[in-house]
Amino acid sequence: MLSSKSMIYHIFKSAGLNVGLAGNIGKSLALQVAEDYHDYYIIELSSFQLDNMYNFRANIAVLMNITPDHLDRYDHCMQNYIDAKFRITQNQTPDDAFIFWNDDPIIRQELAKHGLKAHLYPFAAVKEDGAIAYVEDHEVKITEPIAFNMEQEELALTGQHNLYNSLAAGISANLAGIAKENIRKALSDFKGVEHRLEKVARVRGIDFINDSKATNVNSCWYALQSMTTKTVLILGGKDKGNDYTEIEDLVREKCSALVYLGLHNEKLHEFFDRFGLPVADVQTGMKDAVEAAYELAKKGETVLLSPCCASFDLFKSYEDRGDQFKECVRAL
Repeated sequence: MLSSKSMIYHIFKSAGLNVGLAGNIGKSLALQVAEDYHDYYIIELSSFQLDNMYNFRANIAVLMNITPDHLDRYDHCMQNYIDAKFRITQNQTPDDAFIFWNDDPIIRQELAKHGLKAHLYPFAAVKEDGAIAYVEDHEVKITEPIAFNMEQEELALTGQHNLYNSLAAGISANLAGIAKENIRKALSDFKGVEHRLEKVARVRGIDFINDSKATNVNSCWYALQSMTTKTVLILGGKDKGNDYTEIEDLVREKCSALVYLGLHNEKLHEFFDRFGLPVADVQTGMKDAVEAAYELAKKGETVLLSPCCASFDLFKSYEDRGDQFKECVRAL
């Protein structure tokens, strides 16, 4: 949800509102409330934070999707993880809003179980039953609470996941009463988030893209889906109980080679080696991984770092992993 939260913050800030950014990004919420008060707070809450959330009430809650992640923390039980994610709605009232992706099968299945009191604002890629925001005839449309539209080609970021982020951000801003012209402008001039499908460089006809923020399989799925050339995928790290089946078809379709980057790559070998793609196994760090990917890639192809895993086996954080990737690419 990193991009949608940053996008919402950008819209509010651009509209001149006194807004703070907190949670998994920005500064501590408690510290801001104590020392740097804002009228609005845009907060990213992880399942870890939601586990210990009891009285917090979100006026506007956004749930982009639910896919397996952190299952090592939840006794490898998906329902425990789902229940943690839905805690974002637990103190909402009929005056509040719950924004979600209408086509996420888990969210749809869970809606009736959690006694939701908030008003529902589902969005989808295309016009469909229930969706109040969607694209129709190359136009982004939001029908509630105030009708809003803009040309899809005016959106700053391309790709399906960025469309979803733009829809969620647009609904949030609409609910906050931000003027349509401010929403349009902010959605058209938003700059992408670092470490999320970040274009780094083109070296001898090979594009390098940093998607180090992809610490789970679903994020990698979105990255691969957006690739328009054959791709050398760098993946691996600290596995959190990953199921790689979700990206199997896209890896077969899009990838020309794989680079495993981690201290323990056995699970990657077990799942992906049967695809028959060229593979490099790197346990020494980013420099060797980038050089291996560069050797495997052909002119006109893309090298994509989208690891599916946490970074803590070889790196301090996903930011450190992404920064090292960019540094090594620029040194080629």
